[in-house]
Amino acid sequence: MADLLTGDDLPEGFAYPPEFLRVLELGLTDLEPWWIIDGDLLRSGMRLLASAYPTRRLVLFAKRQDNDDVACWDLDTADVAVVHMGATPGWEQRGPRFANFNSWLRQAIEDLIEHGA
Repeated sequence: MADLLTGDDLPEGFAYPPEFLRVLELGLTDLEPWWIIDGDLLRSGMRLLASAYPTRRLVLFAKRQDNDDVACWDLDTADVAVVHMGATPGWEQRGPRFANFNSWLRQAIEDLIEHGA
């Protein structure tokens, strides 16, 4: 299983959705151009997000390999946001928001199909 955030690293009240954990269990972590991140990269990414966008409560879970976009659970809106790392605060929100992880996953699979074409 992936090296995810635990205990004090997780925001209060947040738990990984079961559908996300199932995707990890199946080993579906490389959805080129997206990939699920874990370990030190996840932890450093969380620190960067918190530093760059201190007013947002985001939990990082995926990175796009061809740009600086990351996918995060947005705890303030209870959905999934795609954030452009390095953008000026207020301009970081990228593209559509997704109602939940499965909605994001559907788009990630579409991106995989398109990326391979």
